[in-house]
Amino acid sequence: MTSVHLKYLAVNPVDLKWGLAVNSVGFQEIPPGGDYPPRNHPSRYVFSVQNGRILNEYQLLYITEGRGKFFCSSLGRNKAVQIERGMMFLLFPGEWHSYFPDRQTGWKEYWIGFNGSFVDNLIQHGFFSRESPVFSVRIREDIVNLYNMAIDASVAQESGFQQVLAGIVDRLLSLAYFYDRNSQFQESDAANKIGQAKVMIYDSFTTITPEEIASKLCLSYSSFRKTFKEYTGFSPARFINEVRMSKAKELLTNTSMSIKEIAYNVGYNNHDYFFTAFRHTTGQTPAEYRAMTQGPKP
Repeated sequence: MTSVHLKYLAVNPVDLKWGLAVNSVGFQEIPPGGDYPPRNHPSRYVFSVQNGRILNEYQLLYITEGRGKFFCSSLGRNKAVQIERGMMFLLFPGEWHSYFPDRQTGWKEYWIGFNGSFVDNLIQHGFFSRESPVFSVRIREDIVNLYNMAIDASVAQESGFQQVLAGIVDRLLSLAYFYDRNSQFQESDAANKIGQAKVMIYDSFTTITPEEIASKLCLSYSSFRKTFKEYTGFSPARFINEVRMSKAKELLTNTSMSIKEIAYNVGYNNHDYFFTAFRHTTGQTPAEYRAMTQGPKP
C-alpha cells in the first residue's frame, strides 16, 4: 500500500513579493515493487520515469529510506546518479529530469516545490548550481520535522501560511548546504585540521601567522590556505583579522582603554594601520564605533 500525504497550493501573486512562495509539499512512501510515480498527482506533476519531465518550479526532495536513481540534463540524460537514504536533490525550473526508487527497496520521499526571487538569487551567487544538485545530509530529525511542519501548514492554510512556508524552505536549503559541505570535509582529515587551526587563531590571534599555523599542522601553506578558505569562506589571514576586529569591537564597547592600547592588545603595533584596518572592516573609525556603542559621554 502506498502512503501519500501531499498538498498542492494556489499561489497569490502578492505572496511572491515576499521573495518565495510554495506550490506543493508532500510525503510518499513507495513500497518495494510499487508503481512510481503514484497516479494521484495533478497532471502537471505526473511523469513517466522513462520520458522524464520539465517543471516550472524548484523542488527539493529528501529520501529517508530506500534508494533509487536520479537523472537531469545538466549532468547528462544518460548519467544516473545513485540516490541513497539521507540524500537530498534539487530540481530546477525549465530543466529536464527523471528519478525513481529501486524496485527492490522502494523509498520514502519528502518534497517541497517553490518559486521566487530569493532562490533565484542563491543560484545567481553560486550557493546552488544545476551541476551540483545532490546533497549528502544523512538522516536528520530537523530536516524531517521541517518537511512535516510544511505539510501541516499547507493543510491548515491559516493567514500568512505562505510566509511560514517560505521560512521553512529557506531553512531546508541552508541545512542542505550546511550538512553537505561539512560531510565533504568529514570524509577526510580536513575538518579536524581546520578545527585545530581555528583554536590556534583564537588562542594566539595577536601574534600567530597563517604560515606558522600551516607549519604546526604539517601542511604546505598553499594547501592549508585553499582548504581553510573552502571550509570557512575566509582566507587564514582574513580570518585572523576578523578575530582581531571582533576583539577590538568588544574592547571599544566594554572598556575605557585608549584606542592605541586596544590596537596593541589585538595585535597591531602600528596604530595607524589598526585605524585603517578597522575602518575598512566596519566602515567606521574606532572612535566613531566607540561613540555609537557606548553612547555620548555624560
